[in-house]
Amino acid sequence: MWRLSISVVFLPCIAAFLLTALSSAYGYGDSEATCSGIVPLRYRNDKISITDFGGVGDGRTVNTKAFRAAIYRIQHLRRRGGTVLYIPPGVFLTESFSLTSHMTLFLARGAVIKAVQDTRNWPLIDPLPSYGRGRELPGARYMSFIHGDGLRDVFITGQNGTIDGQGEVWWNMWRSRTLKFTRPNLIEFKNSKEIIISNVIFQNSPFWNIHPVYCSDVVIHHVTILAPQDSPNTDGIDPDSSNNVCIEDSYISTGDDLVAIKSGWDEYGIAFGRPSSNITIRRITGSSPYAGIAIGSETSGGIKNIVAEHISLSNMGVGVNIKTNIGRGGYIKNIKISNVYVENAKYGIKIAGDTGDHPDAFYNPNALPIVKGIHINNVWGVNVQNAGSIQGLKGSPFTGICLSEINLHGSLNSYRTWKCSDVIGTSLKVSPWPCSELRTTSGSYSCSSTF
Repeated sequence: MWRLSISVVFLPCIAAFLLTALSSAYGYGDSEATCSGIVPLRYRNDKISITDFGGVGDGRTVNTKAFRAAIYRIQHLRRRGGTVLYIPPGVFLTESFSLTSHMTLFLARGAVIKAVQDTRNWPLIDPLPSYGRGRELPGARYMSFIHGDGLRDVFITGQNGTIDGQGEVWWNMWRSRTLKFTRPNLIEFKNSKEIIISNVIFQNSPFWNIHPVYCSDVVIHHVTILAPQDSPNTDGIDPDSSNNVCIEDSYISTGDDLVAIKSGWDEYGIAFGRPSSNITIRRITGSSPYAGIAIGSETSGGIKNIVAEHISLSNMGVGVNIKTNIGRGGYIKNIKISNVYVENAKYGIKIAGDTGDHPDAFYNPNALPIVKGIHINNVWGVNVQNAGSIQGLKGSPFTGICLSEINLHGSLNSYRTWKCSDVIGTSLKVSPWPCSELRTTSGSYSCSSTF
């Protein structure tokens, strides 16, 4: 049997912090609204340390065998209630590895799990069926740094330890066009449920940071996600063909969209037919040259019932960006976005039907998306260069667009107002004056709910 090196005296400390961290993830004792109770709270009695399996946190030793041995132990001994894998302070260098069900990956304060920079042995996995190929290149894709497929009841949490993808080597391959396959995400859960990610710092992802795909019941809460502003495609959190997702109380500063909801790509996403639905995004703060809250552009399985509120953004490309394209098919409907503050942005709001590329030449140009029931209210912008743009599709105009209580202020030298086409909707108390396609209302009018 594996010897446990965590002292008996220290175990209660870990247990106490686990309860504190997970209670925080559920908002217990917090008067603010939270959706994070969608995943049941579980306490795990069985605890092991990566050092019991030969792990060395010196920043030089490669610990791949230690991580895989520890997770093998959790998977095959199947302790009742699951097991905590404790990562103590130190820098634990490793290749990619996969998690298992009924486990908690717990990073102590000062603990760092760091990806190796030698990419030659990085595993390849099949493309996602809703994408038909790697997102960047045809064929397979590199496995995420920390991966999970078909899992249940998995927590990644701790005392704000760090998971570092050391993504610069991957960014340089992308820039020099020497990539052979699509870059790895930092964290990906696929076909999984009852997932909590909380109280961890994620930095320098090779590609997207946190990617739950074909998942349900996911909580991402109290995380920090960091990447340089010029790092390519380093989206923060991308729920993809997933439902019952809660994203709350986090800071994100990356080189691409902070939170982007997706559901598959053109004909592959249409055939797979799995939407993203029932997703709440709340109390997110951040900065990016791209969008703060994004929907798309991969929307072919459909996206519905999305709530985003209390969002604070600075130095942005776009505050709120809903984006799709011909060939996508699918739908975007029942979207509510409210209480957004944007400072220093190129655009306050963009809703566009001409965004995003295609996986191949076989997409159906007649597969037009349906966009309807988009409610955006209580948005305040300072130093916003362009108030907004809503560009629908001639064969499929965007309908039920409702803007209310929106004030987007820009500098006198560069400020431009709204641009609209192929859109039907209403507006109330929008400044600057919105485009004529949005029928102006007055009095006590409010957009009716479509949920």
